[in-house]
Amino acid sequence: MLKRTLVGLIRSHEATGDKARDPALKTRYYKLQKEKLWDEVVSLLKKLPKYTVLHEVKSVGEIVVSKRTMTGRTQDITLTLLSISPVKSSIDIYSASRGSLGDLGSNYRTILELFKVFDSKLSSYKTDA
Repeated sequence: MLKRTLVGLIRSHEATGDKARDPALKTRYYKLQKEKLWDEVVSLLKKLPKYTVLHEVKSVGEIVVSKRTMTGRTQDITLTLLSISPVKSSIDIYSASRGSLGDLGSNYRTILELFKVFDSKLSSYKTDA
């Protein structure tokens, strides 16, 4: 966590992906059709305090959310849902803080928080790839 805070002194964004060095930032895969995963994710996001769903583009699988941090800054979070096969989908997250200073690791923590919510609610559908 200290390393994330130090990196966050200068960096104000974080992203997940298949090639992420940090295992916590790896793309999440679920044995669900994209439409079903979409409905679950949007429903979960709308229930989370501090998060506001701003934009949904189901055709391209993109959900844009904002979050106010404890320091009063705003984070812009983009969730990308992709259909891997007819019965498998993935979620990637990109989170960036508005402003010129680093985020002290808050984008990293936001991504972990979202993945924790999705993983616990969708645990029976989670798969490794």
